Amino acid sequence: MFDVLISHINKKVDLSNGQNELLKSFFTEKKLRKKQFLLREGELCGHLSFVSRGILKSYIMDEKGQQRISLFAFEGWWISDFNSFINQEKAVLNIDAVEDAELLLISYEDYEKLTLEIPVMDRYFRILYQNSLVTKDHRLMVSNSFTAEEKYLQLVKSNPEMIRKLSHRLIASYLGLSPETVSRIRKKILLR
Repeated sequence: MFDVLISHINKKVDLSNGQNELLKSFFTEKKLRKKQFLLREGELCGHLSFVSRGILKSYIMDEKGQQRISLFAFEGWWISDFNSFINQEKAVLNIDAVEDAELLLISYEDYEKLTLEIPVMDRYFRILYQNSLVTKDHRLMVSNSFTAEEKYLQLVKSNPEMIRKLSHRLIASYLGLSPETVSRIRKKILLR
């Protein structure tokens, strides 16, 4: 389970073998079954979660009881209600497993200790946060300015893994579209 995490970290910063071993002591392992919750709205998010295997999604429930998906986390991705984690406030997001998953969890206290004991991890997380901010800014721009078809085509281009692995219902929720609209767009693209 740790191989995926260590590989991911070493793509961004260099850790020694000793640091790789020390790193493991800060995490706990967790398995989720499909549709099992990692976090529910109103709970305190006590961990950052690294996906070693599987897919998770974070979302809010709208006034009609529909999921509004904000993020999918595939193998090698992190997921959390970051505001809840950092500020120790109640979560506004729900996080559950799209498929069976294996996770590595780090608590806030251990996160702080990790960045002090292995200082290069502070740089690693800064790189992640910068990339996350760029991605969120881009997603907001796409969401506010693109047509439904342009949103779908942008997703195909930027993350074909989502298109291959997720149902059109989940993709529709992520794009803020109806499942019927996503089906029409897919058919239109296939006819071209």
